[in-house]
Amino acid sequence: MKKQILSIMLICAMALPTVAQKIKGSDTVLPLTQKEAEVYGKKTGKSVTVTGGGSGVGIAALLDGTTDIAMSSRKMKFDEKVKCQEAGKSIVEKIIAYDALAVIVHPSNPVSKLTRAQIESIFTGKVKNWKELGGADLKIVPYSRETSSGTYEFFKEFVLKNKNYVNSILSMPATGAIVQSISQTKGGIGYIGLAYMESNVKALQVSFDGKTYITPNEQTALDKTYPVIRPLFYYYDKKLEAKNAPFINFILSAEGQKIVEKVGYVPLKK
Repeated sequence: MKKQILSIMLICAMALPTVAQKIKGSDTVLPLTQKEAEVYGKKTGKSVTVTGGGSGVGIAALLDGTTDIAMSSRKMKFDEKVKCQEAGKSIVEKIIAYDALAVIVHPSNPVSKLTRAQIESIFTGKVKNWKELGGADLKIVPYSRETSSGTYEFFKEFVLKNKNYVNSILSMPATGAIVQSISQTKGGIGYIGLAYMESNVKALQVSFDGKTYITPNEQTALDKTYPVIRPLFYYYDKKLEAKNAPFINFILSAEGQKIVEKVGYVPLKK
């Protein structure tokens, strides 16, 4: 009888569906993780559920235990680390790829290049008309990601030098919404991860020294001559190392890094 019960228990355990791995967070990292998960799933038969929402949303989900991995396009903040420690979580950080952040405008905009200082003047509200930058007599309409976005944080820190965005800036819930809005707004300007670049918007050449202007593209991202490059992160609780390691190791493998490049991001090594 005991053997029969044991056999039934084993059969039931084998019949239980495998719990899908959950990954949540950065909209920038989203398309890359989705493609990696698709290929990984076909190779291994393991299910990986990937959702966006922003870096802050992913880290919050990691804190409350509703995701296995948080995707982030910025480093985890000090207060977030403290909260994780207080919750008894030992956080592991992994850089999985790099990304070039493109500044985009409407294709009809005659302005083709800007310095970092000029970009700062636009997004902080000091410059409000394109004619001040050699363009048409047209109101500048700046678009941004919302505050939960790691891209919002990175752009503010790295490009705006921690100055505040202009109060009238139009905050978008997702990167795709910025692309769509600027494609329909002649005076529009915004910033997006290079993988989101489409033909209905124009990427500007950017200079940090006021002399050398670089176009964001695959080559300048790979050789890192384009000045706005950032790492993309995965964060997870060390207790979930065994569960998360196979998928992360796949992304870090030669095959996984080829996918990084194919999707439009910058691999760790070239």
